[in-house]
Amino acid sequence: MSAPDNLSKKIAYFIDSVLEEKLISSVKLLRVILVIFMVVYLAACLFSISNKLFEFLMHQGALNFPSMKILLTDALFTLIVLAIVKAMFIKSSFEYALTFLEIAFVVVIRKLILLDTIPDENGTLLILGGISAVFFGLIIYIHSQLRKWKQTELKNVVDEPL
Repeated sequence: MSAPDNLSKKIAYFIDSVLEEKLISSVKLLRVILVIFMVVYLAACLFSISNKLFEFLMHQGALNFPSMKILLTDALFTLIVLAIVKAMFIKSSFEYALTFLEIAFVVVIRKLILLDTIPDENGTLLILGGISAVFFGLIIYIHSQLRKWKQTELKNVVDEPL
């Protein structure tokens, strides 16, 4: 074996194993840092929405529609952040994709709530409503399929002889 072949094999081994392990560990470290940041951000969102609710209740007593709209949009934003934090702990790629489909549904609903209903935006409202209906249908369908798959797996486990 010649020296250049041996050197190229050593370089390939370094790239395949050592460098890959270092990159994987650095990505895991960055993921942990991002999770910590998002948990702190989620706590700030929860504190902010509870503070707004307390202020509205102290000043108004019963909430009026504009203040409820503010609280609802903040709550939906907090729900989005919570879903993103939850998604960071999911190991299954299928459940990860389903979680982001649910996040997209909440984002579309939040956009529908925030849009003012003026005649110029009827097309936008119709498109966003259609997209949210499709997302909702997909979420319901996937959850029903997951339930069927789990029941089939459980039946197969029970039916197997010992």
